[in-house]
Amino acid sequence: MEQYLIDTNVISDYLSDCFSTNATNFLDEVIDALPNLSVITQIELLCWKTSTQKEKSIKDFIADSNILNINEEVIANCIKLRKGKKVKTPDAIIAATAIVYGYTLITNNSKDFENIKSLKIINPFNLN
Repeated sequence: MEQYLIDTNVISDYLSDCFSTNATNFLDEVIDALPNLSVITQIELLCWKTSTQKEKSIKDFIADSNILNINEEVIANCIKLRKGKKVKTPDAIIAATAIVYGYTLITNNSKDFENIKSLKIINPFNLN
């Protein structure tokens, strides 16, 4: 099975039940297999101001995920992306993580990553 890295915005929309049935089914399969998250996504998720119940759901989601930390190869790829494209640092780290591990990035913000040719992207809102 193909491996995926899930962006923060997708988790937010998934937990809020914003996707079509096809997108939800796809994400259920990805999450059941073991969700992969960048450490940046972990940080972003834990910074949300939300209800105690939703915060618990987020913490449980993170606990059941594979968190990919920033290593030297991710740093090198991030620098290369930032020097070559106009990409915000958190997005460059997420993109570099996906590239280094050979994962497809699942994101709702395809526009943030559209100029990164070596990055494979799936936008769940396009899975009708």
